[in-house]
Amino acid sequence: MTREPPATNEGWYALHDFRTVDWDAWRAAPEREREAALAEGISFLRHHTEVADAEDGSSAVFSMLGHKADLLVVHFRPTMADLDTAERAFEDTAFAGYTEKSNSYVSVTEVGGYTNEEMAADPEDIEDTGLARYAESKLYPDIPDSEFVCFYPMNKRRAPGENWYDLPFDERAEMMSTHGDIGKTYAGKVTQVISGSIGFDDYEWGVDLFSNDPVVIKDLLYELRFDESSSKYAEFGPFYFGRQFPPEDLPAFMAGEAVPAEGEEGDSGHHHGESGHHHGESESHHGHGDEGGHHHGGSDGGHHGGDSDDDSESIRGELEDLDIYAGQPHGEDVYAMVLYSEADPEELFEEVDGLRKNFDHYDTHVKTAVYQTREARRASENASGETASDRDATEDGRSAVVSIWKTQSAADTAGGFLADLPGIVARAGEESGFGTMGMFYTVKPEHREDFVEKFETVGGVLEDTDGHLETDLLANREDENDMFIASQWESKDDAMGFFRSDAFTDTVSWGRDVLADRPRHVFLA
Repeated sequence: MTREPPATNEGWYALHDFRTVDWDAWRAAPEREREAALAEGISFLRHHTEVADAEDGSSAVFSMLGHKADLLVVHFRPTMADLDTAERAFEDTAFAGYTEKSNSYVSVTEVGGYTNEEMAADPEDIEDTGLARYAESKLYPDIPDSEFVCFYPMNKRRAPGENWYDLPFDERAEMMSTHGDIGKTYAGKVTQVISGSIGFDDYEWGVDLFSNDPVVIKDLLYELRFDESSSKYAEFGPFYFGRQFPPEDLPAFMAGEAVPAEGEEGDSGHHHGESGHHHGESESHHGHGDEGGHHHGGSDGGHHGGDSDDDSESIRGELEDLDIYAGQPHGEDVYAMVLYSEADPEELFEEVDGLRKNFDHYDTHVKTAVYQTREARRASENASGETASDRDATEDGRSAVVSIWKTQSAADTAGGFLADLPGIVARAGEESGFGTMGMFYTVKPEHREDFVEKFETVGGVLEDTDGHLETDLLANREDENDMFIASQWESKDDAMGFFRSDAFTDTVSWGRDVLADRPRHVFLA
């Protein structure tokens, strides 16, 4: 009987290059030769983590625990030729002479259509924007700067009475859907990369799991073992576990010192590239947690706040460059990501709505919405003939995309996807300092105009307040009674000073009668 395979789409090719160090040879080598070897090793690793060797891709280096390997270098590249060149280029370094290849794995990233046939299409052909971005992040992954990696190969069993490939498509699809539901509970905690290797290596798939907590990886895999698609139909190869470090720390690694060096952080990969093609069987819906997404231009980053001043937990890299902020509302175990866009509100909302549908698959997602200034709302409501005043309103009015999550890491991850929305910009006239304070209010419909009038009154007070830079009132595009106030301050002390003021106390007292729910105050710097 002919069995139906799911369609797949392929992205970047992957090479996992496992190395064992010849420590005796290294210790016996003259210091000058060791220094030269280290210089060449650093140069190779830096060249490839910066993706200077190809049009696109992502690379990282890891210190491996246990006896199976000492080092792991992972490459994702658009072509097999890129991997071939990278592999031989490393062998040409003096550093490689002190290592032996203990293992390797060749594969290609893939997504499949078990739970959604549209997933097997090229991302640019997927109508659902959120689904398209999700597929793109799986096909063209940036290696996240998470500390830990777990890699293992796997097969689907072909034993009598337990042959995965003899099962009807619908039965396989149902099991993969259940499998994925488990993984969704780890969203924001674990980043997965699934790559197919049928015809490329000894197993059928390779799995990379990235996280900042090794126990979370263990918990995820333990829970998945009880799922029927794993307990009955999965076979696993050897597991490898390691810690990421930057190329510059190679001397510290070889000297037995701590890596990454204190105060340093790993550097994640780069962008996405050309699309793959379609064929074969895919297990890309293993459903492990999804933390990373794809973040252009290096580490996912920016600022975050909440009740803690711990800068080591701040978001970095691209989000910082874009002046995107995240924080934790006081007294609530949720986190907010706020981005500002000057794009056409209709276009922006359509993109956000697509992402939101994908976000809703995760238990950690609370809310994502587009908020607009009154000027932007008036401009977007003008469906015909754009006048000069309309254009001025569009230019003066920004939209704010607000995404609220139950965990900081999930908010950071969402920021990586949201940063690709059209028209994301730094706020006009924004100065360095504390950053943004966000205030969320749900207003009773009969008091909406009263609230707007009160805001204008308070705005006049703010203009004369020390340390205040700018404050805007924005309304949810889908619910005009859902208000968001974005307030810019020179320092946290200045913002807290206003919170402690009589003017704010009076506003809070007044608000008890007009608000439908308790407000959320969020430090987003």
